[in-house]
Amino acid sequence: MKNHSLTNLSRRQFLQQSAAATGAFVIGMHLPVASEAATASTTPALANAWIQITPSNQITLICARSEMGQDVYTSLPALVAEELNLPLSMVKVEIAGVAPIYVNAMLGGQITGGSTSVREAFDKLRIAGAATRSVLVQAAAQRWNVSVSDCKALNGKVIHASGKTATYGELAADAAKLPLPEKPVLKSPANFMVIGKETMRRLDTPAKVAGKAVYGIDVKIPGMAIASLAQCPVIGGTPKSYDASAALKVSGVLKVVQISDGVAVLAKDFYAARKGRDALKINWDEGPNASLNNATIRKALEAGLAKKGAVIKTVGDVNKATSGGKSISAQYFLPYLAHSTMEPVNCSADVSNGKCRIIGPIQFQQGGQAVAAAAAGVKPEDVTIETTFLGGGFGRKLELDFIRQAAEISKAAGMPVKMLWTKEDDITHDFYRPMSIHQVDGVIGANGQLELMKAKMVSQSVTARAFPGFVKDGFDPFMVEGSNNLTYDIPNLELTNVIEGTGVRVGYWRSVSNALNAFAVESFIDEAAKAAGKDPVAFRMASLNKHPRAKAVLDTAVKKSGYTAGSKRFGVAQMECYDTYSACVVELDTASTDTKVKKITFVSDCGLVVHPDQARAQLTGGVIYGLGAALGNAITIENGRVQQTNFNNYPSLRQNQVPTIEVHLIPSQEKPGGLGEVGVPLVAPALVNAIAMATGKRIRELPVKA
Repeated sequence: MKNHSLTNLSRRQFLQQSAAATGAFVIGMHLPVASEAATASTTPALANAWIQITPSNQITLICARSEMGQDVYTSLPALVAEELNLPLSMVKVEIAGVAPIYVNAMLGGQITGGSTSVREAFDKLRIAGAATRSVLVQAAAQRWNVSVSDCKALNGKVIHASGKTATYGELAADAAKLPLPEKPVLKSPANFMVIGKETMRRLDTPAKVAGKAVYGIDVKIPGMAIASLAQCPVIGGTPKSYDASAALKVSGVLKVVQISDGVAVLAKDFYAARKGRDALKINWDEGPNASLNNATIRKALEAGLAKKGAVIKTVGDVNKATSGGKSISAQYFLPYLAHSTMEPVNCSADVSNGKCRIIGPIQFQQGGQAVAAAAAGVKPEDVTIETTFLGGGFGRKLELDFIRQAAEISKAAGMPVKMLWTKEDDITHDFYRPMSIHQVDGVIGANGQLELMKAKMVSQSVTARAFPGFVKDGFDPFMVEGSNNLTYDIPNLELTNVIEGTGVRVGYWRSVSNALNAFAVESFIDEAAKAAGKDPVAFRMASLNKHPRAKAVLDTAVKKSGYTAGSKRFGVAQMECYDTYSACVVELDTASTDTKVKKITFVSDCGLVVHPDQARAQLTGGVIYGLGAALGNAITIENGRVQQTNFNNYPSLRQNQVPTIEVHLIPSQEKPGGLGEVGVPLVAPALVNAIAMATGKRIRELPVKA
């Protein structure tokens, strides 16, 4: 993947992007699904890659990140609204097409993921807004022949001290002629009117409540057929031959076409397409994964513990002798997990006249353009990508398989198609969170704290499959999340990763390796505290002196949860994740005979909060997602076939299973940290730590309940 770093652009290039005097040229703009005919009042008079202002005073943010519930449709416009001195309600949002300017500088591609959306945009969009505000004020001052210092921008108007006013739209054409400032003055947080305010409301809520929001499954193209794709029950298998005669007799079925990894039935509606698919007779080549099963995969990972691997971090000397120390050792195991989004995989494609149009729930637009071009046999510049709302992403819609499939089906059928997977397709043909095994060894020193810790993680590498150029000498930068950012002060430390291939295709799952490593590290820290005869909170606090933000969130979580030393119903965990410091306290219902969680208290210092209500919602959702996985989720494979198929055997928590969840945010003026994935990793270790405290039973494998 080519890295189009934004640091290679000057601020002026970055902001202006060929703005014209009486109109606009906006790089990579493709309006989602449908567009209205342009008029003089709707054609932007001032535009750059991020902001459009029409003569009718419509202010639009071109949003470069996909909206999948995490709030970019509101939080990113808030950054622009703040610097333009606008109420958020005045900003319209359109999702960007594909262009280098929209590359996520933190990830190296046009990608929504890694809890980066606000972190990466915080300065960038504020600069865009401040620069636009500056030229609007200059345009007004020139029009009125007055001093810039006597003019101010507020609520969509520039106002002069004399009382003269002009809307941004009325000034836009003149403002577009002016050079944008290289270093516009940004507002001080003390003067924020939008950012951080509890009154902020999501901009996409009205459309979603009214049923007007367009998700991938809602897309309609004239002449479009619905496609249901039969795929080999063993991932990676391909069709050798097929008999479509019965399928073609199903009422409503239009065509049957073969693509590289399946056979698609096209029909007037999904039900006919699915019925036709069920009638297909296919002879599969199951490929090299037909004999895969969990036992052999786990055995391969266990063998990996004997390998040297890549040492990712060292402190002190782990080989030095320790006098009088107490040694402890533990091994932890985590299973494969599916993303299980509420909206199954889908994509619409129209390959015709040397062009390819892709519409769907996409997290990686740049990659989607490339793979669609290859599938359709056209140039990348002849592929348009239109991103709809996503009914959940969690990393699954970073993948490009469904985009390729839709393009292949459309090309083979010679017509526009909407390909819809079933929930069963989604669970059995996912890119799963890797299975992992962790060996952790430590020594308790004379001071009753960890004097030494060695941790080795053995797992598949998602990055080696998806972006192999980023993996060098066995070092995958995404496998180290949750360990390389360890907050504890341990004098002698060694962290090692071993990449072990198994044949199962794996993908980035919400919080990536933070969830894997946090489970091992925070479980081990609790075991070390017990070995030292110390309270788990006090033991952690003593090793966090170099991280005051970590100490603060743990202290707050303890106080807010009601935790008391020696209590048999609490479990704790803490970490830094995506520049956010968090602590989690799980309280069990000790009156229950089952493992029943009564309450979860989650505290985060995520820096300056753009949208407080949504910040709490994201953390709450992450906690629920993490708890569901810890209690009952695991993907198992037998004879190359995934055994889980739907919510009946891969459940999501029901409402009556969700405990009381309290989320608290620490006030901070640090730069924003991530939030979308942060709630996930700490729940599992805090849960097993609570169970160990309550029962004396140490659980080192997930899920807690199979």
